[in-house]
Amino acid sequence: MNIIKHIIVNCIFWAVALAPAQDAVHNYGNIQIHETAMVGFHMDVINDGTFDENLGLVGFYNENNPITVSGAFAPVFYDTEVSINEGLYLETNVGILNNFNFIHGNVFTPRDRSNISLKFSEDSFYVGEGNNTKIDGYGSIENKDTFTFPVGDDNRIRPLTITSESVNVLAKCAYFFENPNTQSTFDKNFDTGVRDFNVQGISNKEFWRLEGDSPTIATLSWDDKSNINMLGEYLSDLTVVGWSKSQKKWLNLGNTAQDGEFSFGSITSDTFIPNEYEIITIGGAVDLNETLTTIDLGNYYLTPNGDGTNDFLVIDGISESPNNILQIFNRYGVMVYYKENYRDEFVGLSNRNMLVKGQMGLASGVYYYIIILNDLKIKHQGYLYLSQAVKN
Repeated sequence: MNIIKHIIVNCIFWAVALAPAQDAVHNYGNIQIHETAMVGFHMDVINDGTFDENLGLVGFYNENNPITVSGAFAPVFYDTEVSINEGLYLETNVGILNNFNFIHGNVFTPRDRSNISLKFSEDSFYVGEGNNTKIDGYGSIENKDTFTFPVGDDNRIRPLTITSESVNVLAKCAYFFENPNTQSTFDKNFDTGVRDFNVQGISNKEFWRLEGDSPTIATLSWDDKSNINMLGEYLSDLTVVGWSKSQKKWLNLGNTAQDGEFSFGSITSDTFIPNEYEIITIGGAVDLNETLTTIDLGNYYLTPNGDGTNDFLVIDGISESPNNILQIFNRYGVMVYYKENYRDEFVGLSNRNMLVKGQMGLASGVYYYIIILNDLKIKHQGYLYLSQAVKN
């Protein structure tokens, strides 16, 4: 019935009939799998005992029927592999300490309950992910700062990668191929028409739910079903957006990098805290090439040396438009500074995540800036000369 080898057993371990075609292994006691042991389950597993001090390999195999893992307590495995045509269904958490191998079939978790997930701890990893070998529901991590969640929906893998400023005690992610305006999983909808001034449009095809309390940058993917070309004329027009829990509207989470083309690619956000947002997706930023009324603002000379003269970039008339966007570019056209609602803060430091942590002092030289004053419907491009003089 099951191949069980070299197991320490202090338990009541039963195979019980659930239906004529599907039995179950029911653990009431204490199971521990040795380092050299291999255990194969071909039927449902009900864990109402201790099953979390394991080494060795645990596999789930079935060609004809799905397998369900349930019970009062979460099993934790060292090495795990899944080859189930109809998928592995989790009704309780399953923890992975080392390697998880997707051989065939998806892992399913409830989409309306993020407290049940396939959980990867510390140094654990996975292999074999693909369109039909992924997590259809929630994946989670413990004590990791960087991870790519192999999540998706139906026969599409839609991975999301996070890089956090500190180790996540716990972070979770799921993907939804649904319109945020009419989604069916949560008890609310997320109106794509309610958005901040610097968000031009929002995907009505898909979104992700990302949970975590560490400041994080997220890389979202798209494919040919995402219709990403509806959000911008160029990839640079795209941005990551999130539905703010506090403001109840879509906010711009930035675009620090993008890769690929309109049929397949990825985009990386600026830093944000996932728990402050209900869901995130891909949107379009305000078109910086849009023709607006122009004004004659001067060019600027900046010497941030602390002498009280030209230490900050002070843009004339900025107080008349609190809703504004400032972008500063170097001579190669690379954006080195981005600030919404600018208030004369630029002192010659880049904030564009050129380094994972901290800010970068920019080299002396000529830069150009674009300022959009949304309240006044005004856009201006000008130049500034930055001299990083040494303090006396």
